[in-house]
Amino acid sequence: MRSPRPSLAPLTSMAAIGCLFLLTACGGGGFTDESRAQQSEGGQVTVRMLVNISPNLTQAYWDGLVKPFEQANPGIDVKIEAPTGKGVADTLPQQLAAGNAPDVVETLMADETLAKQMLDLTDQPWAGNTPLAEQAKLGGKIYSVGVGVQAQSLVFYNKSAFDKAGIGRPPTTFDEFDAAMGKLKDAGYLPLQTGGDFLTGLQLLQLSNPSRAQLHPAWQQDVKAGKLKAGESLLPYLERYRTWIDKGYVDKNALGMKYADAETAFLSGKSAMYVMGSWFTASEAKAQKDFEVGVFPAPVDKGQSHPGPQGATLAAPYMILKSTPNKDAALKLVQWLVTDPAAVKSQLKQDGNFRTGVEREFTPLEKQVQEILDGAPSGVPQGEGYGDATLPKGFNAAWNTEVQGLYVGKSPKEAAEGVDRWLAGRS
Repeated sequence: MRSPRPSLAPLTSMAAIGCLFLLTACGGGGFTDESRAQQSEGGQVTVRMLVNISPNLTQAYWDGLVKPFEQANPGIDVKIEAPTGKGVADTLPQQLAAGNAPDVVETLMADETLAKQMLDLTDQPWAGNTPLAEQAKLGGKIYSVGVGVQAQSLVFYNKSAFDKAGIGRPPTTFDEFDAAMGKLKDAGYLPLQTGGDFLTGLQLLQLSNPSRAQLHPAWQQDVKAGKLKAGESLLPYLERYRTWIDKGYVDKNALGMKYADAETAFLSGKSAMYVMGSWFTASEAKAQKDFEVGVFPAPVDKGQSHPGPQGATLAAPYMILKSTPNKDAALKLVQWLVTDPAAVKSQLKQDGNFRTGVEREFTPLEKQVQEILDGAPSGVPQGEGYGDATLPKGFNAAWNTEVQGLYVGKSPKEAAEGVDRWLAGRS
C-alpha cells in the first residue's frame, strides 16, 4: 500500500508500526501479569462496545471482527451493541443519562463535554502511534484512538454517464462542476445523487472542504473564537446548492430517500455523481453493476489551487468510558482493535479506509482514492471537527437541518442565519 501524505495522516513510522505489531503478537498488550491474574480470578468479564451499524459495518461483521480477540482472551466476552437511537451520537447520551453506559464506544470523538466521561489514554505507549493521534488531541490529551484515515472530499462518478454526456475530464472548479451537471441532465441522468437522513448536509460539507480550507485554514478555531461566522462563511455554497435544486441537478424529493437507498440508486446507474467519503469504496466493490465507477477530488472555487486540501477524519475511532468497571479488559480490547495487524486490515478493508505502513489489497477504485490522498496538499477536519479544532456537539445535525430547509423553501441566507443562531446559542 502506498502511504497517504504525511500531512494527511502522520500515522506512524515503519519502526513504530513494527513495535506495535510485536507487542500484539507477544500478547502482552502492555498489561502486567498481576492485572491479568486479577481479571482471571474475577471470572468472565463482559465488555460492552457501542458501535456504528451501516451497510458495510453490520452486526455480523462486528461480531466476527472481535471473535479472534475473544478466542485469544477466553476470560473476556465482547458484547457488540447497536445504537438504539438514530445513531451512536444519540444513543450514548441516553445511556449516560440512564446510568447504563457501555465500556467502549466507537464512531465518536472526544469534545470538551465527552472528554469528561472518557478515559485519558495519553499514558498508554501504543496510543500515541495511532492515526491522527496528535491532531485529535484535546487539551494535549489523547481520548480517541483510531484504525485509519477516511478521505472525505471525494466525488464518485459513473464513467459511462460522463462519456454519454461528452464530459472529457472531471471538473476541477465549481463552475465546471455546474456545467457538467447540465450536460448530464441533458443526457438523461440525475446529475448528483443525494438523500435525506444526515446525507444532505454531509455532502455539502464534503464538497466545500477544499475551498473553505483555502479561504479559512483554521475555520473551526476561528468560528469557535467568534472571529468568523460559520453560516455566513458557507453562504456561497448554500446559494450554489439552491440553484442545483432549482435546476433539477438533485432530486427535489431527495429528503424522502434513506442513506442506504441513495447509495443503491447511484450504484444502479440512476445517477451520475455521488459525493461521499472513502468508505464508499467498500460498497462499490461489492455491487453488481454494468458501468465503471471513477472518483475525483472535490472541485474548488475559481482561482483556487486544485486539488485543494482533502477532508480527512479518523476512521473507526474508539474511546473508553471512564466509568467502566472493566478498565483492563476494555484497554486490552481497544489496543487490539487499533494495533493488531489482522484486525486493522479487516477494518480498513471493510469500510474503505487507509493507514500508512499497512499493506492490503486495493480495489481499482481504492487505488484512485490513494492517488487523491497522495496529491492533496494537506488534510483538514470538516464540520464539527476533532481535537482542538472542534465546534459544539450537534453542529453537523444543525447544519444538515438548514441545508434540508433549502428543499422546502428556505432561502440560502435564512439557512446561513439559522446555522449562526444555533452556534450563538452555544457560545
